Amino acid sequence: MTKYDFTAQPDRLHQHSVKWQEVEADANQLPMWVADMDFVALPEVTTAIHEYAGQAVYGYSYVPDGLLSAIQDWERTQHHYQFDKNAIVLVDGVVPAIGIAIQSFTKENDAVLINTPVYPPFARTTKLNKRKLIENSLLEVNGEFVIDFAKFEQQIIENAVKLYVLCNPHNPGGRVWRKDELLKIGEICKKHGVIVVADEIHQDLVLYENAHLSFNTLAPEFKDFAIILSSATKTFNIAGTKCSFAIIEDEKLREAFLNRRLANNQHEISTLGMMTTEAALKNGARWLAELKPVLEENTNFVLAQFSEKTKIKVMKPQGTYLIWLDFSAYNLSEKALYEKLHDEAKVILNKGFTFGTEGAQHARLNVAAPFANVKAAVERIIAVFS
Repeated sequence: MTKYDFTAQPDRLHQHSVKWQEVEADANQLPMWVADMDFVALPEVTTAIHEYAGQAVYGYSYVPDGLLSAIQDWERTQHHYQFDKNAIVLVDGVVPAIGIAIQSFTKENDAVLINTPVYPPFARTTKLNKRKLIENSLLEVNGEFVIDFAKFEQQIIENAVKLYVLCNPHNPGGRVWRKDELLKIGEICKKHGVIVVADEIHQDLVLYENAHLSFNTLAPEFKDFAIILSSATKTFNIAGTKCSFAIIEDEKLREAFLNRRLANNQHEISTLGMMTTEAALKNGARWLAELKPVLEENTNFVLAQFSEKTKIKVMKPQGTYLIWLDFSAYNLSEKALYEKLHDEAKVILNKGFTFGTEGAQHARLNVAAPFANVKAAVERIIAVFS
């Protein structure tokens, strides 16, 4: 018997929701884009927020030991990763943490490597910090993204790459990188002295019997040059409360990261974020277990319907609630594609080209919503692209 309801649609209008903002002006639009969920939060998270409101005083807070223990326990039980409490560094978000890492371990004009297409802030953060962006294009083989390791290593050597940002599970392709792939990444980066910053924020959202392997669990020596970034925010839909964590086991790396975090005045973490994160990690295992089949059902529906009724090519995700859609068979310009989606289908998706040049004629669909929403979005798109 299920305990939680993933069918109800919460009213997100007029709550300053980025995802639903456009709907406030045009009620005909259906937002299926920004990576947050349209599900009611875990009850214990709501309780924690009510308790915080009841304090009636909202001053500065120190990091509670219970939160650090909750992070340790979650990583140990969910991902078989054990580490000392001192290795945890809190940051208000994974993207800000990537910025801190780039500033800590590279200088202006140093090369930073990413795999594209990928979450847009990877490239943006690199460029805004005046680093040289090196893009390693992912290859599509048998319906999934793979890394061209020969080119990967060649780019590292030719550009004297100092830092590599890994996305695992991958956004937008949903790849959950296998052990042999992660080991290959680690071996190449170790060989050439490259710092690995592993964005593992979608680690809990692996689907279809896939297993997430945290980069630092693969080989003891990887801990000497790696920073793991994650958060409860994607898993439990609490991104607005602002709290993430870095796991930095190497003392020198951690000291450099902490110094930069302080120099940026990013050392103060939202009290609300710390409370919701602790509540989610301590109480959310069953909620997550019930969520995953819902995401799989929604994903299966999208795949079946688009494959049967359109020329849209669907990359089936192994993790995340994000689906990468290929509209290239329609030979539309970028402008024409998004006009059809937005103006005719009345569905808001993420524009594929924002993830890199490889994203041209693609879009990203978020299926973390009640099935009724997913069904409506799919039917609208089919009506336009069938």
